[in-house]
Amino acid sequence: MITHTDRLDHKAVADLANQLRVDSIRCTNRAGSGHPTSAMSAADLFAVLVGRHLNFDWSNPKAATNDVVILSKGHASSLFYSALKATGSITDEELMSYRSHGSRLQGHPTPDLPWVTVATGSLGQGFPIAVGVALANREFDHARVRVWALCGDGELAEGSMWEAADRAGALGLENITPIFDINRLGQTSPTAHGWEVERYARCFAAFGWEPLVINGHNIAEIDDAFETATRRDRPTAILARTLKGKGIPNIENELGWHGKALTDDMTKRAIAQLSPASEIRIAFSLEFGRPAEPAPLPATVTTVLPRYNIGESIPIRRAMGETLAALGVDPRVVVIDGDVCSSTFTSLFRDKHPERFLQMHIAEQQMVATAAGFATRGYRPVLATFAAFFTRAYDFIRMSALSELSILIVGSHPGVEIGRDGASQMGLEDLAMMRAIRGSTVLYPSDAISMSVLMAEAIEASGIVYVRSTRGAYPVLPSANPEFRIGGSRLFLSSADDRVTLVGAGVTVHECLRASDILAEAAIPARVVDMYSVKPIDTETLLSSLSATSGRLVVAEDHHPQGGLGAAVFETLAPFGAIRECRHLAVRKRPDSGAREQQLDNAEISARHIAAAAREIAEE
Repeated sequence: MITHTDRLDHKAVADLANQLRVDSIRCTNRAGSGHPTSAMSAADLFAVLVGRHLNFDWSNPKAATNDVVILSKGHASSLFYSALKATGSITDEELMSYRSHGSRLQGHPTPDLPWVTVATGSLGQGFPIAVGVALANREFDHARVRVWALCGDGELAEGSMWEAADRAGALGLENITPIFDINRLGQTSPTAHGWEVERYARCFAAFGWEPLVINGHNIAEIDDAFETATRRDRPTAILARTLKGKGIPNIENELGWHGKALTDDMTKRAIAQLSPASEIRIAFSLEFGRPAEPAPLPATVTTVLPRYNIGESIPIRRAMGETLAALGVDPRVVVIDGDVCSSTFTSLFRDKHPERFLQMHIAEQQMVATAAGFATRGYRPVLATFAAFFTRAYDFIRMSALSELSILIVGSHPGVEIGRDGASQMGLEDLAMMRAIRGSTVLYPSDAISMSVLMAEAIEASGIVYVRSTRGAYPVLPSANPEFRIGGSRLFLSSADDRVTLVGAGVTVHECLRASDILAEAAIPARVVDMYSVKPIDTETLLSSLSATSGRLVVAEDHHPQGGLGAAVFETLAPFGAIRECRHLAVRKRPDSGAREQQLDNAEISARHIAAAAREIAEE
C-alpha cells in the first residue's frame, strides 16, 4: 500500500483510476449486480477529482467548508464507494457488502452514508440539485465552496437537466462544475447524440456556459480542465468523451453490458489487466484557501402571526402569503417561486424579504431541486405554485423525501373551487400524491386562522410538508377548539343528539357547515369535523364522532375520489369497524369552466349534495 499525504501526481492518479475500476468490478461481482461498465468510463474523471482537486475533509464529511460532490449518475455508485475505500472512509469489508441487505452501500447512494449529500439514481436530478446547493453557497452562505456533479450523457435527454443549465447559466454560477461522462451507450441503445460532444457544447454555450470538451481518459487533459473550471468567473461544463467499460477486455465500448456484473472468469481477467502494483491510499484533504466556517443560522426567532377576526371573509391564499411574510423574520426561510407569486401571494414575502426570494420561472423541477439544495445547507425552503403543476416535479419531491430533506410545499388553486380556469389548472390529484410520499405531512386549512397557525407549524416540521392553499375568500370560522396542530382537527356543532358526522377539509368544511343548516331544518342534527390535518389524521376525533353518531359518516372533498381525504379517513377507520353507513362525495366528473358555486354543485360536493347524502343514511 502506498499512502499519499499530498496531491497525487498524474502517474498516481492513473493508478488510482485503475484501482477504482478494480474495486468496482470486485464489489459488483460479489453482489452479482450493479453497473461496473458505468463506473469504468468515469474512473479517470473521478480519480483526478478526488486525487487532485476536491477540497474535502474525509474524516469530517459534514463540515460546511467541504466541497460538495453529487453523483448524478447514481447507478455508478460502485465508483463512489471505491473512492470512499481509497480515502479510508470505509473498509474493504464494507465495500464487499455492496448491495446486500442491511448494508449502507445501496445500489444507488443515499445519505445513510455521511459522505452523500442527497439520494440519487433517478436520472436527471443530481445536476439540478447541485445548482440549488451552489446557489445557496454563493448567495447565502458566502462560502468559497465548489459543487461538483458527476453526470451521465443519458441524463441529457431529461428536460430537468436543461432547466438546471438555464438557471445556472442565467445566474452565472461559477462555483459549480458538472462533469459529463459522454460514453455514448445507454441501457438498450446508443444515446441520441452518441459522441457528438460538440452538439452538447453548443447547447451549454447557448445557456451561457463555457463548455470544455476533453478526452475523459487523458489524465493531463482532465486535470487542466478541472483547473480551468475552478479559475473561471462563469459556469463551466466539462464534457468528457469516454469509453463505457474502459479497461475491461471484450466489454469496452460494447452495447449490452449496462447494469450487468461480470462473471467470475471475466472478473479475474479484468483485475489481472488493471491492477496497479500497489494499492493507493489517500490520507489528506486539500487546502485551497479553505474558507472559515459560516456563521450558524439561528434556530429560533420570535414570529408575530397576522390576526384575523371571526366572520371576516379572507382569501385563504392571501392568509398564507401574509403568514409567510411574517415567518420571514427567520433568516432560514427561503421562498422559491415559479412565476406565479402574484397568484399564490408569495409576492408578500418577496416585498418584505427580497433577498431571500428566488425566481425559478416556469421550471417546476428546478424549483424543487433548488429547494433540495437549500435544505441540504440547513435552510427552510418554501415552494409555492399551483397544486396541479407540482405533478411534473413529483419525482424530485419523492427523491427529496428519500434524502430526508425538510421542504415546505404550498399547492395553490386546488380543486374545482378555482372556478373558470378549467380542468387543466385544477389540482385534483395533489392530496393523493403528497400522502404517498414517505414521511410526509399533508395539511388543508379551511380559513385564514387555521392557515396562519398551520403554516407556522409546517415551517418547523421535518420532512416533506404539503399545505393546500385554497384560492377563494371564506369567512374565519368560530370553533370551540381554536388551537391548530399537525395531527389535529376542528369539531363544529357537536351535541349528544347528532345523527350523522360530516367530514370536510378546506372548501368542503364550509359546504358541510351549510349542509348542517339544511339538515337542521329537517330535524337531523349533524356534527362537522374540519379534518385540516389529512396526514397524520386525527383518529381519536373520528372514532369519537362515529361513536356519537352511530357510525353514520359523510366525507366530502374537492379532489378525485382516489387517495385524498376520503381515502385517508376510510383507511384510518377500517381496522376499528366504526362505520355503519357512509357516503363519499368527491370530484368524479371532468370539470369545465364556470363560477365556483357552479363547479362545486356540478361536482356534487356542494352543501345540497352533502345534505342529501347525510339525510339518506340518517333516515335508514
